[in-house]
Amino acid sequence: MRTLAALTIALAALASARPAAANIYSYTDDNGILHFTNVEPPASKRPRWRLLSNGPGKALTVSGASPWTGSGGGCRASRADVVPARDRSPDRYVRYDGIIDYASRLYAIPEPLIRAIIKVESDYDPSVVSCAGAKGLMQVMPYEEKSEHIEHVFDPWQNILAGTRMLRSKANHWNGDLVKTIASYHAGVGAVTKYHGVPPYETTQQYVKSVLKWYEKYKQRELAER
Repeated sequence: MRTLAALTIALAALASARPAAANIYSYTDDNGILHFTNVEPPASKRPRWRLLSNGPGKALTVSGASPWTGSGGGCRASRADVVPARDRSPDRYVRYDGIIDYASRLYAIPEPLIRAIIKVESDYDPSVVSCAGAKGLMQVMPYEEKSEHIEHVFDPWQNILAGTRMLRSKANHWNGDLVKTIASYHAGVGAVTKYHGVPPYETTQQYVKSVLKWYEKYKQRELAER
C-alpha cells in the first residue's frame, strides 16, 4: 500500500497542475472551424481572437451556446449523446456534493468543472446510458470501465471519482489547458492532438461551449457562497 508520505507528495504534485482559471478566447478560421483556448494568444495573432469571458467574477457569454442535450437523430460515437435525465427530483443537484468535494480535493480539479461536466453529461441522473454505451453521472465509456478498474459504474462514488481522475489525466496531458481538457473528455486526446485544439466536430464544439457556460455559472455560485 502507498504510504501516507507518498500520498501527500502525489497530491501536492496534482495540485500544482490544476487547470487554469483564465480568459476564454475564440476565433473562426478560413475553413469555418471554430477554435477555443484559455491560453492568451500572442500579440501578433490576438486581433483575430474574440474574448468570450473576462476572467474570475465575469460571466461567460458564448454565441450559440445553448445547453447541451445530446439530442438528435442517430447514435453518435461520443460520450455525451445522452438520453434526458429520468431523475427529476430537485435534490439531485446537491445529493452528490460530498463526493464532488472529495474528488475535487483528491485530484485537484475545481469543483465547478466537475459540476459542469456532470450537468452536461447526465444532468445529475446516475442511471443515464447513452446509445454509445457511456454510463452514469460522468458518462464513463465501457472501455474506461476496464481501464479505470470500475466495478460498479452506476455507483455515484465510483463514477464521479473515475470521471474526475480522467479529467486530471487530461489536464496533466495539456499542462492545465482548460479548453483542451474539456474537449479531450468528449472527443479524446487523439482528436484534440490531431486538430491542435477543439476538433471541428459540431457535437464536440457544442459540448465545449456548454461545459464552459456551466463552468462559469458554477464558479459564480461558488464565489457568491464564500
